[in-house]
Order: sequence, then C-alpha cells, then structure tokens
Amino acid sequence: MIPISTVQIGEEEQKLVLEVLRSGHLAQGPRVAELEQRFAELVGVRHAVAVNNGTTSLVASLQALQLQPGDEVITSPFTFVATLNAILEAGATVRFADIGDDFNLDPEQVRSRISRRSKVLMPVHLYGLPADMPALMQIAQEHELAIVEDAAQAHGARVAGRGAGSFGLGSFSFYATKNVTTGEGGIITTDDDRLADSLRLLRNQGMRARYQYEIAGHNYRMTDLQAALAIPQLDRLADSTARRRMNADRLISGLSGIEGLLLPAVPEGREHVWHQFTVRVTDSAKIGRDELAAALTQRGVGSGIYYPRLVHDYACYRDNPQVIDEPTPAAARVVTEVVSLPVHPALSDPDLDQIIAAVRSVLT
Repeated sequence: MIPISTVQIGEEEQKLVLEVLRSGHLAQGPRVAELEQRFAELVGVRHAVAVNNGTTSLVASLQALQLQPGDEVITSPFTFVATLNAILEAGATVRFADIGDDFNLDPEQVRSRISRRSKVLMPVHLYGLPADMPALMQIAQEHELAIVEDAAQAHGARVAGRGAGSFGLGSFSFYATKNVTTGEGGIITTDDDRLADSLRLLRNQGMRARYQYEIAGHNYRMTDLQAALAIPQLDRLADSTARRRMNADRLISGLSGIEGLLLPAVPEGREHVWHQFTVRVTDSAKIGRDELAAALTQRGVGSGIYYPRLVHDYACYRDNPQVIDEPTPAAARVVTEVVSLPVHPALSDPDLDQIIAAVRSVLT
C-alpha cells in the first residue's frame, strides 16, 4: 500500500535527540530557542514562540488578543476541528464565511460576514496553499480586524512574496503528518513585540522569572526533545518541498483530461507546499468520491478525505451559542467531492506511476 503520508526520521534527528537526552535538559531549553530562531527566519518575522501542539498555538494566539465574550472570529467551515475548538476555548464566537475554488476563504464572502462584533479574521491555509492574503489583509485593515493565520499545513508557503504566518499571528502545527514534525508541537510567529511577550508569558504559567507571575497563564511549553526532532527537518525543508512540488506536477500531468476530476491549481503569486494533493470528484465523473477511494485501496493506493463534513456539522456544535451557522454552499458541496492522493517526498517514480494508473483505470 502506498500511504497517504509517511514520517521520515533520519540519523540527524536521532543524533540530536540523543544529545538532548545525554545533556539531562529535557524540558524547554536551548534547542527550543534554536528552533524558534530558525522558524522565525523561515517565515520572515522577528518572533517565533514554540508551544506543545498546533491547537495550543491557535488558542494562545487568540488569548493574546484578549478577546471578550461575544467577540466574533471569522473563519472557514472547511477545515480541521482544531480551528473551531480553539475559537471556542478562547471564549469567542465563530462565524463562517464560504470558500473559493482554492479551498480557502473567499474574500468577498468574508465581507458579507463582518458585523459590529467582528474582531479577528482567521484564514486557513488549507493543504499547504496560502489564502489570498493581500485581499484579506485589505478587508482586515478596513474593519480593524486582527489576523490569526491557521498555517498548520503551510510550513514555508509564501504569498505575495511573504511567508505564510507573517501577516499577523501565524499558527503552525508540528503534528506527526505535517511537513515538519515533532510528533506533537506547534509554533506561533509574529512581528509584534508586545504579542510575542504575551505569548511567552502565557506558555510559562504567566511567569517572566521564576515565581514572578504577571498574568494567569498555562503550561504550553515545548520540550527540547521535540525541538531536536524538528531542527534537522528545517535543514531539509527546501529539498522536501521541492520534491513535493515535483510530485504534484507529475500527478497533475498524469491525471489531466479525466472527465469529472478537478485537479488543484496554484493561483498566481502564491507558493504551494503540497501538504496534501486534493482533487474533486464531481457529478460528471464515472463514479463517486467514496467509490474512488475504495477502488484505490484495492489497487494499493492510500487516500484520505480531508474533510468529510463541514467543521460545525456535528451534534456537539449545533446548539452551541458560540457557533453561528450560516449557509456556505461552496464548502457544503466540496465536502462531498474531495479526496487527497499521496504527494509526500518519499514517493518513488514507480509509486507515482502506480497512483496515476490506478486513478485513470477507475475513472476512465
């Protein structure tokens, strides 16, 4: 079976983890600081604050903005549940705007959702493709909205010449399947000195120095063991991203011209890092999305459905007063059509040939 994703841990990671183990300093320390510096340079910002997971990075970002009950965060309904859960945990209200053909927030739909309670705009850079940040930034500036970028899948992505995560507060995940992984982990990026200071206090129980508490904080810290896993991957990120792009190009070339199969495209001015290669199986296709996924499994090709339902379309959210459920027809259609194919850098040329042949054999 060709897996939809794979974790590649090399000798460099093993060596650095062993050094941390031998040092006796396992908690947050010099390796976390090194990771923060390196990641800030990658994104192109002054500050990066490492935390214990990607969801925490979203929660802490919203907490640093000091939202009040009733304040609204506008985001996408087509995302992983952490986006929604983080907004609720921060005590805010979530309002959903519809998406465009790029799977990301449609700026004009965002305009239609702005109210007097709107405080934060949270675009999701889905599958590694950054949202249309120039248009979204203009809207945010017009309405005095803070920006929190859910960049969990967009390590190294760029838009309009800037790194994803550099337009406001950037929130990244280092979960096991991400383009850079620490197993669990996250990081927040910003150019705002005051917000960076607040985030560092929040993650460390509100302490600036030992037993000197300035705010009510949390334990959001990352360990040096986690950071030791990520640092060597940053050295290889440019190469692994280049391989992902080559694989995506091969898939697009090999799967073009199939009736009912919509392939992903990269809008001008944006740089995709291909965390996932996601296609749409429309009504004119020979078979449906779920049938395609099952047939690929039979042919030894893994796939994934990200995501099968709108993020708030579950019983636990339907009566929540902090969740505003308004129509998002484009997103509602997409959740019935999307399926992701393997694009990770461990794929060989024969693997790519097998994936293309399997999809074509089923749909043509």
